[in-house]
Amino acid sequence: MTTALVDYDSGNLHSAQKAFERMAAEVGSGSIIVTSDPDVVAKADRIVLPGDGAFPHCRGELFARSGLAEAIVEAVTTRARPFFGICVGMQMMATTGHEYEDTPGFDWVAGDIRKITPADPKLKVPHMGWNDLVIDHPHPVLEGIETGDHAYFVHSYAMDVTHPSERLAHVDYGGDVTAIIGRDTMIGTQFHPEKSQAAGLRMIGNFLRWQP
Repeated sequence: MTTALVDYDSGNLHSAQKAFERMAAEVGSGSIIVTSDPDVVAKADRIVLPGDGAFPHCRGELFARSGLAEAIVEAVTTRARPFFGICVGMQMMATTGHEYEDTPGFDWVAGDIRKITPADPKLKVPHMGWNDLVIDHPHPVLEGIETGDHAYFVHSYAMDVTHPSERLAHVDYGGDVTAIIGRDTMIGTQFHPEKSQAAGLRMIGNFLRWQP
């Protein structure tokens, strides 16, 4: 069993790699492979897409690597490989991003990526630091995660989900901010599970054991 952690120079890869390797060893889910090779991604049993930075830049870097984006799409949408998107990797699951310019996403979960606009002017953007999750819908990857558990965020844009059933959790930051999305074999977190201590590691372990 292999999990491909996609490397497309998005940043923040080292801490994600260490967290997934730790939990893979703990739950006995095989190996974590950091790769930008489309063939390796195509053959992987699970795919993780981390992300850091602006939506258009991350999409551009991903699609600049010949065959990589196509391998991800084929593995997830045709062969139903479990997929985990992190931060901008989660945002790529959306229909369109509106950061700097309108940019298409994978359109796996209907919705748009828009700038956070807290109702309280004292709240700063980017939304940075710890916040309490509010679980909207149960999911196997959220087993053991409860409303009030903490997660670590660093972002200025968030997802407006078209179908409420596909928003699994949110946080309050001067209004509801989408924290977790999912459908079918796909799940994504706006926060960084690798930096979210016990709750984040539990999610990673749950994902590596998940058999959708």
